[in-house]
Amino acid sequence: MASEVVGSTSQSWKDVYKGMSSDNIKGLVLALSSSIFIGASFIVKKKGLKKAGASGVRAGVGGYSYLFEPLWWVGMITMIVGEVANFAAYAFAPAILVTPLGALSIIISAVLARIILREKLHTFGILGCALCVVGSITIVLHAPQEREIESVTEVWDLATEPAFLFYAALVVTTSLVLIFHYLPQYGQTHIMFYIGVCSLVGSLSVMSVKAIGIALKLTLSGMNQLIYPQTWAFTLIVIVCILTQMNYLNKALDTFNTAVVSPIYYVMFTSLTILASVIMFKDWDRQNPTQIVTEMCGFVTILSGTFLLHKTKDMVDGMRCSFSCPPMLPVRLPKHTDEDGFGQEGIPLKRQESLRS
Repeated sequence: MASEVVGSTSQSWKDVYKGMSSDNIKGLVLALSSSIFIGASFIVKKKGLKKAGASGVRAGVGGYSYLFEPLWWVGMITMIVGEVANFAAYAFAPAILVTPLGALSIIISAVLARIILREKLHTFGILGCALCVVGSITIVLHAPQEREIESVTEVWDLATEPAFLFYAALVVTTSLVLIFHYLPQYGQTHIMFYIGVCSLVGSLSVMSVKAIGIALKLTLSGMNQLIYPQTWAFTLIVIVCILTQMNYLNKALDTFNTAVVSPIYYVMFTSLTILASVIMFKDWDRQNPTQIVTEMCGFVTILSGTFLLHKTKDMVDGMRCSFSCPPMLPVRLPKHTDEDGFGQEGIPLKRQESLRS
């Protein structure tokens, strides 16, 4: 009887792990490496932005002095290395497996921000990091097999289906409205607008990156995909999207606390990327309802962790502010300043003084 139970248990574990093909494992390793580099790059870039802001015009108010700061370039190169690893991961594994592993970059970024930048990380923030890891593991264990694609033209056909064309048009329209209407008014005080643009554009860039990764993978295997104009069209989309992401992510990092930017960006970017992948590559068509529900539970776990990180940051600032701020002011306005003289939520010190008066 006991042997039958053990045998059935062993068989069930084989069924669980049957989905982890060699390509999925390669994608998993590359995605983990990517998260380590990207998580560290947030901190290095933030240090570079702070140094550049001390002697020039801050990126958060439209300055580009950080382009002359070597430390910012070190962070940028670190991020590029991480993105290259991430790029390669998409060539081997589906986006629904690769993208959630960005949770590791949240943990690295939050811990290094605590150590290097002296930004606050509450005890419950550590719990939030743990939840992100648990949710990511859950998604990885139930990820679908990579779709078999033999030509970049197949990817183009998927991208030009009505459902994905509608999604892409909605993303582009929303991004333009945010950039030209909302960012000039609310970009300095509401984190969701900068992050919203980065995440929306990022979901399109991931789909294009995956297309290019598949094209390069096929080319290296002897099936030249560089002769197809679709390959270069995807390349152009990637360049435009990455430049847009880099610009607005720099503004978000320079304006808001890193420990808040990283998790919010992760949640929005991952949610939209999974949605785009489900629409374009039809990942869930190759899974049963149990796998889909489990993946959603894992993703909700990640959302809970990132929410805990964000809520803890607000709670700590609010508690401290309640003892130091004049009672007539809203609690969220006077944030503690960092060594550059700017509030952690991106409100310049001069603006805070004018609000007090």
